[in-house]
Amino acid sequence: MIEPLNYKLNDIVEMKKPHACGTNAWQVTRVGADIKLICTQCGRGIMMSRFDFNKRLKKILVSAEAE
Repeated sequence: MIEPLNYKLNDIVEMKKPHACGTNAWQVTRVGADIKLICTQCGRGIMMSRFDFNKRLKKILVSAEAE
């Protein structure tokens, strides 16, 4: 079984597909049943279910604990 990534509030994550503006780095701004993300380049916000987020997440770029 694949171990889920431990993402937290204010982490910068990389998604599998890029945003329309050209970047695929997102900041996590809400964690719960739904995940809210803000694009780091253009500032557009989206929400998706935790299930969809876990499928589309590639890796954590910057952890909030590291800052």
